[in-house]
Amino acid sequence: MNTKLHAVTDANGRPISLFVTAGQVSDYTGAAALLDSLPRAQWLLGDRGYDADWFRDALEAKGITPCIPGRKTRTEPIRYDKRRYKRRNRIEIMFGRLKDWRRVATRYDRCPNVFLSAIALAATVLFWL
Repeated sequence: MNTKLHAVTDANGRPISLFVTAGQVSDYTGAAALLDSLPRAQWLLGDRGYDADWFRDALEAKGITPCIPGRKTRTEPIRYDKRRYKRRNRIEIMFGRLKDWRRVATRYDRCPNVFLSAIALAATVLFWL
């Protein structure tokens, strides 16, 4: 049993929205679920898993410029701001800090709702208190 955690963070790397999917589910599912909860922003940084034309179009419709590198299988390369993309390490640091909590790192909870609650509790304590 494995899971993927999808998160929307602010510019400081503090989580705003969280969503959990099964580990074998595509990242597009998490992107679609979090699309409505995106705050007003100029840029969205994401990894290659979120590279989809429909997602880019949805972001641009909201007035957000995507900074997502293209998948390796794309025939035509996608242009993105590489200097801005380097700031994505704040998101990776956020995930690392969440996994400092043993309950989150080892996923003690079988129920996805309880697991997401544990992640939300850890995020609140780590980033918002």
